[in-house]
Amino acid sequence: MRFEFLPRSAHLPAVAAEVLLGGIGFASCGGPVPGLLEVSAPALEEDGPVLCMLRGEGGARQGRSGRVCHRSGDGFVFGRVDIAEEEFGADTPTRLVEATRQAYLAIFDCLRDLGCSHLARVWNYLPRINLVEFGEERYRRFNAGRQLAFEQRGRALEGAVPAACALGTDGTRIEIAFLACRDAFVPIENPRQTSAYRYPIEYGERSPTFSRAALLRCRSGDVLMVSGTAAIVGHRSLHVGDVLAQTREAMANIAAVLGRAGELMGRPGMGLSALEFTVYLRHRTDLAPVRRLLQDEFGLGQGLMFVEADICRSELLVEIEAYGGGGR
Repeated sequence: MRFEFLPRSAHLPAVAAEVLLGGIGFASCGGPVPGLLEVSAPALEEDGPVLCMLRGEGGARQGRSGRVCHRSGDGFVFGRVDIAEEEFGADTPTRLVEATRQAYLAIFDCLRDLGCSHLARVWNYLPRINLVEFGEERYRRFNAGRQLAFEQRGRALEGAVPAACALGTDGTRIEIAFLACRDAFVPIENPRQTSAYRYPIEYGERSPTFSRAALLRCRSGDVLMVSGTAAIVGHRSLHVGDVLAQTREAMANIAAVLGRAGELMGRPGMGLSALEFTVYLRHRTDLAPVRRLLQDEFGLGQGLMFVEADICRSELLVEIEAYGGGGR
């Protein structure tokens, strides 16, 4: 199993007919693609990657379980669910909490039905993530709904929790994709950062429920999925207003995660050059300087996908997630 970035020009029907398990798309694909979550956030390079696809190790079966559309094969499930907050009545302080809770309950119930219980990676896309409504930022209410669902289904709130990202869009629906596995994955934390699930209460009454990375053991080789990573050290945001310094700090955090993954695998970790990166930028005008920095200071030219999206903290300007391994 491996992740692969594809440009707009990719012949998606042929790709999907092969061994596609699922994917995340940041541009119109000109028609439905099995397993693809089309996100309401635009890719920023016309000639660059716009799709993050996940190829399985065998044929994939398509199905639906409640709100969740999914594809499964060889012990893995990739699914997607989108949900409108308006389904849950008038706009109140609890509406987003309930919409998020129901989305995650649908995911957990799908995994129970499929016998694939280990939720390893989640991609969350939330309209107006930084907007303060009813005296509280929407991201914090999303975190509350997510954690309530974990609690309701008896899931761990620390330790074996999925790698994840949460970005803001200009869309109108909560959009979520996930990858689950039959066998347990290895959650990874970052020694430079406080675990998100142990953030102090100043970041919300209910902490974000995710790990810094997840390591999958696959027949074709280990697959590492690094969560959305920003310029946070300990639990504090650094370099406010400086997108380049924030990018360097995010890359330092990713390097620390790679080092920790290597320790857990008992061998040298993957290098940055072995990864593919999705770079979320709050401001599209930061594309050129951030791309130049990643190329000049980190030697990254290929394997970069840039997307315009809001970051989960209003002071953060960039967030980077990464994928590697799987016989790449």
